[in-house]
Amino acid sequence: MFNGGLPRLMEKFAVKRGLQKSIGGNSGLAKLATEYFEEINADSDGKFSGSFGILTSVSGYFDSDGKLSMDVVQLKGEALGEFLASDNGRELAMESRKRWSSFLDLATGYSPKQRGDKAKEEAKKFSKAKSAIKMAHKSMQLATSITQEKIDIANQMIADLEAMIESGEAPSEGRVKKLNDLF
Repeated sequence: MFNGGLPRLMEKFAVKRGLQKSIGGNSGLAKLATEYFEEINADSDGKFSGSFGILTSVSGYFDSDGKLSMDVVQLKGEALGEFLASDNGRELAMESRKRWSSFLDLATGYSPKQRGDKAKEEAKKFSKAKSAIKMAHKSMQLATSITQEKIDIANQMIADLEAMIESGEAPSEGRVKKLNDLF
């Protein structure tokens, strides 16, 4: 996605259990953001926005699933080159990355490695769900003795899993296993 020609990165991060409450929810998240970014604005729901250095726009909030939802626009290409060539540009760019990482450490309760591991775990869940959906479709196509009731149940389970995938919610292993066990 692009914003005024600048690349936009929207990401969701797992948050350590209990951290959102201890931070103070979205209002506490906005307060934390003031320590790392500039020109912080928060709306009535506590969603904040700000910027710093190469991060021309940083906004975020805790979503209803308890994940940290972040939307970031940063300089790239020619604009980044000009920024880096300016006085203290390289230092400000490094400081931007450092602040971003430190903010995520505190807002999620996880280190960069742990955040990466959590993202891999979630990607696996999506992959397993998509695989189970494919296998269920194939099984229904090839099998000759499946009852209409079983097909209807499978189609409902598939629809539920696809809705979760579409909304960005990682399906649980239990849901995927139920679909796999149906055939």
